[in-house]
Amino acid sequence: MGFWDKMFGRGASEAQKQPDSQQRYNELTQKYQTALNLADKEHIQFSNLHLQDNKLYIQGIAPTDEAKNKFVEQLSLINPSGDDVVAEISVEQSRAQAAAASGGTTNTVTYDVKSGDTLSKISKEYYGTSNEYMRIFYANRDKLRDPDHIQVGQSLVIPADDNG
Repeated sequence: MGFWDKMFGRGASEAQKQPDSQQRYNELTQKYQTALNLADKEHIQFSNLHLQDNKLYIQGIAPTDEAKNKFVEQLSLINPSGDDVVAEISVEQSRAQAAAASGGTTNTVTYDVKSGDTLSKISKEYYGTSNEYMRIFYANRDKLRDPDHIQVGQSLVIPADDNG
């Protein structure tokens, strides 16, 4: 199973219960592979990437408007109708402005990795399930290259549990 072949984020558990959902997810991630690679190159941090309503659902934060526009343009080049993908990409400055407007509160916490930690273990602690580990991985793609390799002492961003 390749790097992009892992389902994660909200909705992934429900999607796995549907017949052929993993196959459909694999088809769509393969179809949009160039856009996903571009997102990695542009340092777009995904908080969700899963199958929802038979579409590839992508949610994330881009570091700049330019990075966001490149990603959206690449999605449009792959499928101009966009009938099998939903992308909700915000720009990091917007997040900072929103935090200031809400009195400085943010939707993330920072976690310092301890000996024996794994992303699954951290996911279980913050979300109540180990299956959300890829949310943490994608929120920290600037520091992590592999979800199976984290280092003691690393400070990781933990996206808020929107359902809790």
